[in-house]
This record gives sequence, C-alpha cells and structure tokens, in this order.
Amino acid sequence: MKVFLTGGTGAIGSHALPALVRAGHEVTALARTPEKADWIRARGATPVIRSLFDIDALTTAFDGHDAVVNLATALPATWQWLSQRAWRRCTRIRVEGSAAVAAAATKAGVAHLVQESVSMIYPDHGAQWITEESPVDHYPRAAGNIAAEANTARYTAAGGSGVVLRFGVFCGPGAAHSAEMFALARRHVVIMTGPPNAYISSIHLTDGAAAVLAALTAPAGTYNVVDDEPLTHRDYAAALAGAAGARPWLRGPGRATLLAGHRMTSTTRSLRVSSVLFRSTTDWSPGFPSAREAWRTFAH
Repeated sequence: MKVFLTGGTGAIGSHALPALVRAGHEVTALARTPEKADWIRARGATPVIRSLFDIDALTTAFDGHDAVVNLATALPATWQWLSQRAWRRCTRIRVEGSAAVAAAATKAGVAHLVQESVSMIYPDHGAQWITEESPVDHYPRAAGNIAAEANTARYTAAGGSGVVLRFGVFCGPGAAHSAEMFALARRHVVIMTGPPNAYISSIHLTDGAAAVLAALTAPAGTYNVVDDEPLTHRDYAAALAGAAGARPWLRGPGRATLLAGHRMTSTTRSLRVSSVLFRSTTDWSPGFPSAREAWRTFAH
C-alpha cells in the first residue's frame, strides 16, 4: 500500500514508520524540519515538508495514497503536565490538525484513515473491564481526542473507512514519560499517579506500531489497543522498580494526585481496558503481555 504518515518522528510514529517500511509499504511521512526529513529518509520513507493545518497542501500530498495514518501529537513534558498553557499546542494538533487531515483525505479520495486516540478518555470503571461500547468522558483534557475521533467519524460518513485506535499508556524506549519514570526509579524514586488499587492499561510502543500496521486492513470503527493484563498502580510501580533494579526509597504521589482534579484525571482513574475486539478483528496481539515485560526493555 501507499501510506502517508503524520507524526512519523514521534513516540509511536518513530516505531510505526520503520514497521510500515519493513512490511513492504511505500511510505511518505510529514516532516516539520529538514532534520526530521533526514531522519525519515534514512529509514526508507519519503519526507514531505508541509503544515499539518493546510488542507490544500495536505490534499496534494495525500493524492494517490491508499491510506493516511495520523499519529501527530505534542504531549507536554512531565514537569509541564499540570499547565493548561503547555497543552494548547497538543490540543490544537488533535482538534484542528485531525480535522485538516480528515478533510484532506476525503478531498484526495484516500480510501482508509487511521487516527490515534487514547483509552484514557473512558470514565473510571473500578475493577470492571472496559470495552469500546463504554461511553467516553468529556472532561477538559479529553477534548482533543474526542474531536479527533469525531473528525474520523465524519470522514467515514463521507465514504471513507476510518479507524480509531485508543491506545493505552505508552511504555518502552521512545516513550518520553516512561523513560523519565524509569530514570527516577533508578534513583530509588518510584512514581505512582493514582490510588494503588486503580488499574492502568498500557501498551509497549512496538506493539502499538504493530497495531497501526494491522489497522490498515481493519474495518472502519473504534478499537482499544492495550496489553493483555492491565495492572493496578501498585503492581505497575512494583514492575517499574523491579525493572530498574533499585529498591524504592520514595513512592508518590499516589492518592495525592487526585488533588490536581481534571488536570490529572487521565492518570488517576481506574481503567481496566480490553482489546479483545481488535484482536478478534485483526491478526494483532501484543508481544508484551503487561507492563512487567514492557518495563524490562529499558534494562537492555
């Protein structure tokens, strides 16, 4: 297939791009700078420097492609997580950027669109399993992802085949936030963002990239993409400490994170998410069954 990729140098994109090339797809990827273009070219794809928000330029770039994969995002650094200002660029990319991508894909007659989203938009379900039938929660930080999903739905309504992938929390080399957490764990500081018995659903980046590949032939719809065994925050922190090989001297902030309200709700709620639908619809399955195995990849 001829695949156009946005966000190809980001956390999930930097894994998805080479995976698409290895699978034999002809990949073109959006680049923002000459340096990013060089990185893309070195991995066997063709870089195109365009604005993510320019519908006409994207329409021209998408022409002749079989699929567009939109993985563009801009999550703030960990130390900026609570800042509303730091989230503005990410929200614009997810709202306006996804709208431009979907509109351009429609105008260019692209048959298939894959849009990144997150499973953290579900409400707290305690220990209950969460499927795609569960309603989403319209809290402030979820607005960008909900808009991106709505833009994909409009693309499908216009005659395309849109696939939304609701990823779990990224883990593994290349995921900046988990790399920061691992570095702290090596210094005996283990971060646990939420009540100890609340569940967190994660996905290793290489498994996420494999899901992008599988999504190219998936029927239109919304799919959860997480590992097989969501862990409680307590077990997640223990897995992190074990992989780092350092006994924790300090754990936190735990339940205190709840004081940050909606600004941290995506990390504090209990989300035991199931990806059974995606597994039964495609040939995808995670190579890392849980965060226990995913954290260990930092030690190699």
